[in-house]
Amino acid sequence: MKQKLQIWYRKLTRNKKLYQGFAWGFQAAVAVVFGIVVALLFFQTVAMQEGSMEPTFSTGDTFFVNKAAYKFVSPKRGDIIVFKTSPEDDAALHIKRVIGLPGETIQIKDGQILIDGDVYQEERDLSSISNPGLADSGIKLESGEYFVLGDNRNNSEDSRYADVGNVQKKYIVGKVWFQAGPTKSIGFIKN
Repeated sequence: MKQKLQIWYRKLTRNKKLYQGFAWGFQAAVAVVFGIVVALLFFQTVAMQEGSMEPTFSTGDTFFVNKAAYKFVSPKRGDIIVFKTSPEDDAALHIKRVIGLPGETIQIKDGQILIDGDVYQEERDLSSISNPGLADSGIKLESGEYFVLGDNRNNSEDSRYADVGNVQKKYIVGKVWFQAGPTKSIGFIKN
C-alpha cells in the first residue's frame, strides 16, 4: 500500500497541472469543512416568530445568532438577544432587547422604564408602556439575571410577565448580529 501511494505521489508531482489542481482541491475542501464546523459551533439561524420587536424587526425576518458572543463577556444594555425560558433543547427561542442588568432594580411607572430609580433614556423612539406587569412595583435582578423587553412595548411577552420573567444567563443562546432576510434588510445589526 505504501509503495502504491509513493508511486501515485511521484506521478502526481511530475504532472504539474494535475498536482496544482489536486492541491487547490484539497485546500478548498479543508476550507469548506472548516467553515461548516465554525458555522455549526458558533452560529445559528433564527426567525422572528412574533411581532414583539416591531418596528425594529418584523415577523418572518431571519437572523444569524452569534452563540459565542457571551461565552467570555456579559450582555450589555441594548443588546438584542436570543434566549430560551427553559432548559429543554426544544424550548421556543425568543428575541428581545436587554434593558436591565444583574444587580439593578427595574420598575415601569407612568409608561417609563426606571433603572435604579432613574428614567432610562432610550436611543430609539418607542411607545410608552401601558402595562407594567410584574415591574409595576420594581424587580430586583439577581446575579446572572437580565430584564428584557420587546421593542413593541404594548404587544410583547417579555420580562414583565411570569411566563418569561427574568432571563438567566445560562438560557441565553446568543446575540443577534446579522439579519439574513428579507433581502432588502440584509446586514449587520446595530443595537
